Amino acid sequence: MNFNEFMQSFANDIGGQFSEYDKNKSVIVIPLDRGRFQAVLGIMKFSDRYMKTGIEFSSKVCPYHDKLNIKDLLEENSRFCHAKFVLDDDFIKVEASAFMDNVTESLLKEMVLEVGQTADEWELKLTGKDIH
Repeated sequence: MNFNEFMQSFANDIGGQFSEYDKNKSVIVIPLDRGRFQAVLGIMKFSDRYMKTGIEFSSKVCPYHDKLNIKDLLEENSRFCHAKFVLDDDFIKVEASAFMDNVTESLLKEMVLEVGQTADEWELKLTGKDIH
């Protein structure tokens, strides 16, 4: 499967926008309810730990700060199918990942949508804004 062809085709299917950074990295801006949008970054990369190529989708929620209730985020993690909250460079993000030898296009689409929808939901809950 050509990663960026998949990302561009899926963006077209959902009425989103596609931007390619290089052959292993691109972004889809997903249209959501109430005129909101959420950017989901897709990266295909090789894992030295597992000696396999994987794909990771991520979307920013908000900057981390001491007043965030991390317990709420950890409890919410148990309700996701593919996604999880992570802390990366002092940002709360939603991520999902899988190895390329274990995925179908249908599964990748589910992952992209779950990451985007979840990040947008929690961005609104935590900031009251549509930032990312």
